[in-house]
Amino acid sequence: MIPLLSLWLPVVVAALIVFVVSSIIHMALGYHAGDWVGLPNEARFRDAFRNEEVPPGDYVVPYAPTAAERNSPAHIEKMKEGPVAFINVRPKGQVVMVAMLSQWFGYCLVVGFFAAYLGSRFFGPGADYMEVFRITGTVAFAGYGLALLQNSIWYGRKWSSTLKSVFDALVFALLTGGVFGWLWP
Repeated sequence: MIPLLSLWLPVVVAALIVFVVSSIIHMALGYHAGDWVGLPNEARFRDAFRNEEVPPGDYVVPYAPTAAERNSPAHIEKMKEGPVAFINVRPKGQVVMVAMLSQWFGYCLVVGFFAAYLGSRFFGPGADYMEVFRITGTVAFAGYGLALLQNSIWYGRKWSSTLKSVFDALVFALLTGGVFGWLWP
């Protein structure tokens, strides 16, 4: 075992590399471009939402707060009629990319911290590159990718979009494991 604080450098370097590569994936490669599409009549939808002054939050349509209501004939009919939607409403105004990118970088640090923690429990100084790579990369993959599957399972997100994001998570995990193997004390 080695002290967790001695792994600050691979945590930070891995987070920086993942941050840069994720930016390249989303801004240059373009394979996520089809993950989101517009509504058939966006203007009418926006007008309806704006007129209702829907506050930021997560919504489901049709809504039934209890199991009894979800099993009622009226709710079942609404589900058959459609639309069935999970909607995330964000605050009005320009998206503040600096805030979101800062949170993303913080998340990258958290994933790196957990990879460092587990690696520090498994290995001592001078550990084999591939062993460090294997454990820290696996932890990073779990942190970046596995929870994404729930979005398709529970919320109906397109599997193609989810699987592309899980592929990104694999890339991030390989980079993280590589950095930890390279910079292991």
